[in-house]
Amino acid sequence: MLFGLMRRLLGEHRATVWGIIVLQMLQTAGNLLLPTLNASVIDEGILPRRTDVILRLGGWMIGLSVVQVAAALGAGYLGAAVAMKIGHRLRRELFAKVQAMSSQEVGAFGAPSLVTRATNDVQQIQTFAVLVFTMLAAAPVMGIGGIILAIQQDAALSAVVIAIVPLLVVIMALIVRRLIPLYRQGQALIDGATRILREQIIGASVIRSFVRQDHEAARFAEANRKLTGNNLQSALLVAGMLPMIMIVVNLSSVTVVWFGGHLIQSGQMQVGALTAFIAYILQILLAIMMAMYVFMTAPRAAVCAERIQGVLDVDPAIAGPSPISPTGAFVDGAFVEGAAAGGISDAGTPTGGTVEFRDVVFAYPGAETPVLAGISFTAGPGSVTAIIGSTGSGKSTLLNLLPRFLDAVGGEIRFGGRDIRTLQLDELRGRMAVVPQRAYLFSGTIAGNLRMASPAATDEDLWLALRRAQAEEFVRNLPNGLNAAVGQGGAGLSGGQRQRLCIARAILRKAELFLFDDSFSALDYATEASVREALVPALESATVIIVAERISSIVDASQILVLNDGRLVAQGTHPDLLRTSRTYREIAESQLALDELP
Repeated sequence: MLFGLMRRLLGEHRATVWGIIVLQMLQTAGNLLLPTLNASVIDEGILPRRTDVILRLGGWMIGLSVVQVAAALGAGYLGAAVAMKIGHRLRRELFAKVQAMSSQEVGAFGAPSLVTRATNDVQQIQTFAVLVFTMLAAAPVMGIGGIILAIQQDAALSAVVIAIVPLLVVIMALIVRRLIPLYRQGQALIDGATRILREQIIGASVIRSFVRQDHEAARFAEANRKLTGNNLQSALLVAGMLPMIMIVVNLSSVTVVWFGGHLIQSGQMQVGALTAFIAYILQILLAIMMAMYVFMTAPRAAVCAERIQGVLDVDPAIAGPSPISPTGAFVDGAFVEGAAAGGISDAGTPTGGTVEFRDVVFAYPGAETPVLAGISFTAGPGSVTAIIGSTGSGKSTLLNLLPRFLDAVGGEIRFGGRDIRTLQLDELRGRMAVVPQRAYLFSGTIAGNLRMASPAATDEDLWLALRRAQAEEFVRNLPNGLNAAVGQGGAGLSGGQRQRLCIARAILRKAELFLFDDSFSALDYATEASVREALVPALESATVIIVAERISSIVDASQILVLNDGRLVAQGTHPDLLRTSRTYREIAESQLALDELP
């Protein structure tokens, strides 16, 4: 998988890769020719004391060294540049893939694992690519060329090479075989440590409030200990490689000098030839060491490539227009793929921001019972539709079906007269504005966060939105006002402030549909009433759907949907539901004073 991934990524860099190979060949050729020239200098220049030969061959050696250095620098630069471009492309592809995933698919990997794959794993691929370009491309040529030139110097002594190469290959195979499972386990341990650290940073106040610092410190220490132990094992294996190789190198050098000395003494070999032979032996060993170092890094890179490819291979379940027909329905408590869930008509004429749910069913993969079933209602422009129900009744799930954060498995959802599965995701989501249940802000400034909904909004537009969201006063009191810094997640702001900024962000967009997912929960009753009153002119022509926990937030809604265990058990206005729905009246009685009930 590693080399398949590399082959795909290098497709657009073929010319540069060939340039690296040519430069590496020039560098390697220089390395191989220098010992032969050095032998000639010794045998033909130094021993006979011929200065002209020394100068002439020395000049060639200097010129060859200059070419060799230039080629090495060029290959190193191009190799690093291509490796960085590979990393850039991988991070871009991973980011795009994660953005296209549904919340279920992101949850299957986990946020810490996705962060590790986009950072640490990509870095390992980059490191491996640099090693391939700087070492692996030259190692075969250097090794084979060294063997040929060593045999040319003396065939008998070349038996030493034949003996040591298999030994080094066996050492490399044994170490690599042990490293692969260690590296695979190590990447999983990095995910675990990252997850625990992330939880402890985000949940620091919870940990302190329950005085669980010691417990959490012990939990992280255990994860850290396992990761350290794994890294130590792999590091010891890699560190043990060098001493073993040096033992082989030193023994082979001693053997060559021993037998070479006898050959010189008997007149069968010249001093320069022995010097060249030793240099070629060292070059052969260096080539093997370079290859071994690359192959030692390959297991970790291979594991990282598997993890990266695992994300890239995900086929997002929600990825644009899909057939109008429902994918299935629950029949007698069991999900039947392809079964019809209700009558579905052909696409009609556009009806602005009208929302229609027709026998909608939603269930998570593998679930025995649906989260939502048989949901049917219509919400039109200029109306406010409220959704209320007990915890776990499916209110937020229903809302998440409209922007297709989740996809219904049965029935039909229509927006503006068209099935939402026939619309491009950007088109669908561009026509609506969402205030999520969790009021989330991004690091930057208040103005930058607000302009996510409308990049072209002027400062006057921002202040108007803030005024309607009852956030103008506290923003003006902040240092720098609209340019006040915002921490990740809205750190430094209260829950109510974050919620009001999210409301202001949503109403900046001139949308046909506004979705409020329990968006007033952090506000006190007076502030909530002021916000709802101020929002009326901004939302009067749009379709508004609100998920609420408070009855007081929805008493004036055009219609109220009452959910219970994923079923729509009642719908109507507040007065009607108090008379006709036992579930709604129980909720109202638990929240409103008795004198407020008829």
